[in-house]
Amino acid sequence: MTTQVIRACVPAGIRPPLPPILPCPATVAAGIRGLAGIRASTGRLGFGSLVVRAAVGEQDGSRWRDLKRVDMATLGNLCVDIVLNVPILPPATREERRAYMELLSASPPDKKYWEAGGNCNLAFAAARMGLSVITLGFVGDEIYGNFLLDVLEEEGVDVVGLCEDSEAAKDSINYETLLCWVLIDPLQRHGFCSRADFSNEPAFSWLHKLSGPVETAIQQSKILFCNGYAFDELLPDLIVSALFCAISAQSAVFFDPGPRGRTLFNGTPEQRSALEQFLKLSDVLLFTSDEAESLTGIKNPILAGRELIDKGVRVKWVVVKMGAKGSILITKSSISCAPAFLVNVVDTVGCGDSYTAAMAYGFLHNMLPMNTLTLANAVGAATATGSGAGRNVATMAKVLELLRRSNINEDYEFWSELIDTDPAIEEISLLSTTHVNGCGGRFVHVPLQTVISQLISKFESRHPNGAGCRERDERVIEPTGVDLH
Repeated sequence: MTTQVIRACVPAGIRPPLPPILPCPATVAAGIRGLAGIRASTGRLGFGSLVVRAAVGEQDGSRWRDLKRVDMATLGNLCVDIVLNVPILPPATREERRAYMELLSASPPDKKYWEAGGNCNLAFAAARMGLSVITLGFVGDEIYGNFLLDVLEEEGVDVVGLCEDSEAAKDSINYETLLCWVLIDPLQRHGFCSRADFSNEPAFSWLHKLSGPVETAIQQSKILFCNGYAFDELLPDLIVSALFCAISAQSAVFFDPGPRGRTLFNGTPEQRSALEQFLKLSDVLLFTSDEAESLTGIKNPILAGRELIDKGVRVKWVVVKMGAKGSILITKSSISCAPAFLVNVVDTVGCGDSYTAAMAYGFLHNMLPMNTLTLANAVGAATATGSGAGRNVATMAKVLELLRRSNINEDYEFWSELIDTDPAIEEISLLSTTHVNGCGGRFVHVPLQTVISQLISKFESRHPNGAGCRERDERVIEPTGVDLH
């Protein structure tokens, strides 16, 4: 196996100074220095001095993460989206959809319809918040792959790619950049199809193990992010090896099974085992309310989150996205609920990815749960006001504008019903503009303006293009308790 790409690029915004880094063993460093080849270099993040676990003794997990130079690495799910307006969405049957896609693929569409997709959405949103991000995945050596690398470079995101040497398969379609056709009908409904939809094997099933440099990149990252779509590309054993690589290096693991969660739950023994291990061993789990219910059988999202926390071995946060209602963050000791921001929704593609980028930011910066939820809601909502994802995900300028407007969807009846359905749900922190009675005495109201002022203060000094930020100390807020009897 050889590393395919390590792409160096200029930061998207102003980065905080990097902490001192311990050198890696000479064998690893030599392997990286020997990668001079196709569009390769040691990278702007300094992969010549990557941290590995063997370099130090026992350390606290959070302190260990402070030594790493990369904020987040995303695993797999690198693709080019071809975004087209169509009169009707693709047919439902598998064979008809395949024929439909082959018809679309007959001639490459104009480049103006291309966009970086998949985990690029998350990577771009995170980079625009000032995080250092690398993507781990396969990019082909063709027009789509070159386009993807160019866009990643423009956005300040590094790439570590890998492939196995095989002259026989060199020109195979399996060695091409994955394309995802994003089809939009006149009612703004979306349909998606790619070649991964029509195979019983992952798109890159010829990849059987992580290369040394990829493992080192994971070890260097504070967070490894993986979602269910990675299983469309990579073998379950390979994905699980990345999980254990991150755990051994005391990197945090974020996992979002997405719509693929139910497929994995009912999938092959390897898929079911991989899903179970990610649900138990990740630090942060992210779901929609429907996804949480499908994996736990529990309709109430708070109780479903608690179930996942209780069954988890390393799980610290369970995040449940409630769409237009807002989102919930459940930990072992607290439950926080933040209503969504009210915006004119243009396109929801990329909103969940942008939301996750903000959750990662809050996790890395030890932000309070409510501040993290509010920021994530704002970043997701800001993306929804634009058309499409990729380079169209929210900028920090748009996020700050949304925060300043402070217009949230306060629906106390919804949140009250959510906690009143089960007496096992104790006190909950709720983001509020006003204090209202009638919630059963279990709400602790957190003032919206206090949270907003802290977030704006944190991000107000940023790069003129809205991509980056300069860090400020976060002030502590004191939730206001209200006697609702």
